[in-house]
Amino acid sequence: MDLRAPFRRAMEQIHAEGRYRVFADLKRHRGQFPRATWTREDGVSSDVIVWCSNDYLGQGQNPVVLDAMHQAIDEAGAGSGGTRNISGTTHYHVELEAELADLHGKEAALLFTSGYVSNEASLSTLYKILPGLIMFSDELNHNSMISGIRAGKREQRRVFRHNDLAHLEELLMQVPLDAPKVIAFESVYSMDGDITDMRAMVALAKTYNAMTYLDEVHAVGMYGPRGAGVAERDGVMDQIDIIEGTLAKGFGVMGGYIAADAVIVDAIRSYADGFIFTTSIPPALAAGAVASIRYLKDHNEIRIAHQERAAALKARLTKAGLPVMPSESHIVPVLVGDPVHCKMISDILLEEHGVYVQPINYPTVPRGTERLRFTPSPAHTDAMMDDLAQTLEMLWTRCNIARMGGLAA
Repeated sequence: MDLRAPFRRAMEQIHAEGRYRVFADLKRHRGQFPRATWTREDGVSSDVIVWCSNDYLGQGQNPVVLDAMHQAIDEAGAGSGGTRNISGTTHYHVELEAELADLHGKEAALLFTSGYVSNEASLSTLYKILPGLIMFSDELNHNSMISGIRAGKREQRRVFRHNDLAHLEELLMQVPLDAPKVIAFESVYSMDGDITDMRAMVALAKTYNAMTYLDEVHAVGMYGPRGAGVAERDGVMDQIDIIEGTLAKGFGVMGGYIAADAVIVDAIRSYADGFIFTTSIPPALAAGAVASIRYLKDHNEIRIAHQERAAALKARLTKAGLPVMPSESHIVPVLVGDPVHCKMISDILLEEHGVYVQPINYPTVPRGTERLRFTPSPAHTDAMMDDLAQTLEMLWTRCNIARMGGLAA
């Protein structure tokens, strides 16, 4: 019996669908974000401009963050020493949780090893704490949220159409008012760039006696006067029950967290397998995150510059006649609509023009909506944007010819 045959068939299917993913070998240049060196499979290297990093503000290159991380390594060494329950709770973790609670105006916060784990662990744990819980989930919620919500039985889950609050209300009306309910949703949806109507969502939750679980992963650091996210920007942060975020995007480091009332955090800390049974993040990461959060609390001008850069790129690409998808946020998606075509454009951009942007294919987005997803940062200059727009305009014509068989891929 060939035990490898099923694996080969699985990979053959992905290749046949044109959605096989190739990881680019990149080395970022310290202090020169978004510049990096790309090393090809043959070992040849060249410089590129990174256009798809989730280090949205370039905080991973901020000297304040790097200095804090170096200092923590010098003071405490590399690893944390274990799980938080055994020996992995350090002063750095305690300090970071206090900083996150302050950021979101909550009584407490809880660290996880990643944003994925914080969502999966927290949402699945709510079923343990709230007997009979019914979870209401936006259909475009991140895979980590879906994974956590699937811990409940089928009858405990309801999925509402994306950002369709009328449909959500229809579903809420079908459930007894006194039944435990949680509405799980995101602020910024990272593939489309749209934003939830936060005030309307909070009002609906109150009407139907539901708790709110908000994923601010693609908003923390980047929205609100201190960088706490869209809920802060829209003035409803105090009305959200559980806020989940990441340290790996706007804050430029790594890790995930939740912030909520102390009793909620304590219960999840005590019941969540994804917290209890995993080693805590290294002290250097925690120290870097603290430095980044504090820095962004006091530097709103970075958020202003970030929004200006996103608007500038959208304007340039739209003027060039490119199919820019509607986006209310800093995400700039350009529709391609075919996985093979999408990868081909991405490959040509990287190999011939020094532009790095990964193709976004299924299962990250639905089939037929494949796209290039650009994330301009405050460090992307006008010259970089002009070059990108001109290159894409030229390449779009070239690849349209390719679709008709006039160009070898």
